[in-house]
Amino acid sequence: MDALNGVGDAPYGGADAPDGLNPFAERVLDLVERIPPGKVMAYGDIAEYLGEGGPRQVGKVMSTWGGGVPWWRVVHADGSGAAPDHLQRCLAHWREEGTPLRGERVDMRAARWDGRSADFQ
Repeated sequence: MDALNGVGDAPYGGADAPDGLNPFAERVLDLVERIPPGKVMAYGDIAEYLGEGGPRQVGKVMSTWGGGVPWWRVVHADGSGAAPDHLQRCLAHWREEGTPLRGERVDMRAARWDGRSADFQ
């Protein structure tokens, strides 16, 4: 596990999937793993991209299983980090990755990833 970002190397899905991981959760986590460094998606963006669920359902997946993926790349629609108590960790990750910021929030116009662009890895 990387000490700074808290991302483990455990795969999601198959026999190694965390207990209770449903197909929707697996799709959310797979998409979050693909968000390029320096880019973000809002909770609602993820639900829209997947064509199911909503921001709250994505938030539930992230709060339950998001520690193994780059969680700081999932933000609120206004560019604020996932949880106020994680703000300093979010800022450290965003700065390290060169994520465009406006104060202590992500600049959504510059950093929003649509999942379909040339940034897709």
